[in-house]
Amino acid sequence: MLGQLPVSEREKTGQDLSEKRLTSKTVFQGKLLHVMSDTVLLSNGRESIREYILHPGASMIIAMADESTIVLERQYRYPLDRHFIELPAGKIDPGEDPLDTAKRELREECGYAAREWRHLTTLHPCIAYANERIELYLARDLLPVGRQPDEGECLEVLHVPVTDALAWVRDGRITEAKAVTGLLWAEKILRGEW
Repeated sequence: MLGQLPVSEREKTGQDLSEKRLTSKTVFQGKLLHVMSDTVLLSNGRESIREYILHPGASMIIAMADESTIVLERQYRYPLDRHFIELPAGKIDPGEDPLDTAKRELREECGYAAREWRHLTTLHPCIAYANERIELYLARDLLPVGRQPDEGECLEVLHVPVTDALAWVRDGRITEAKAVTGLLWAEKILRGEW
């Protein structure tokens, strides 16, 4: 039957593949990232090393300027030495509700408040090496309130038809994974499929 795993694979899906932390040490602690190195006991009884990043999490916004236009940002990203087109997003501050983060970031980065907010999903973008989670929100009925960018935050706000943004994904102009995911969500929402 289509979509069903072979019997041998189905049996494996019931296994507990959890790993048990034996030791843990901080390798680096910076302003944003905390890098760890743990020794773990695998489910097969062997030991292994797990290096990973602790991240405070983030909120990302699909901000609809109207029913067919999305708010995007263009910003320079130092690690890859180039400009990227992204959705508005930002780090969750300690003790901050993720929706409050989304509202703050939309205001600071893009200069908008929204009358309508909807939580869409939680994304885990780097499961092999980080515990980061991204809360994805849809914001509609935008009101201009003026930008208040953080010091050191330089970006350009773009209003782009969703169809054009999706073409930019297809053509490789938008490659940032969160933006690609968010735009595919936006497409489904606008079609009434999600």
